[in-house]
Amino acid sequence: MAKTIDITEKLNFEESPVLVVKGEKIHVNDDAVTMLAVMQLMGGDSPPVKDVMVAYEKLFSEKDRKVMESKLKLKFSALMTVIQEAVALISGDLNQGE
Repeated sequence: MAKTIDITEKLNFEESPVLVVKGEKIHVNDDAVTMLAVMQLMGGDSPPVKDVMVAYEKLFSEKDRKVMESKLKLKFSALMTVIQEAVALISGDLNQGE
């Protein structure tokens, strides 16, 4: 019989990572399929705007996008920073704590 190892306890199925912007909690969709799609879209040095928009829609729920668009009114450079930080957060490239 093949060796079986249950790794369920090592996995997180319930908590999504969160970015805080001006006190607002922005939840980041971190499921594997989303992350692979976003990595493919954002893989180049300067991804096309349509790819950035697709990544934005995949990373953040409609509710959180409305917070960023209506309440925070982020400038383009700030939005790009939020997207980049979200990708870093879910890919494990972020070194800072909560």
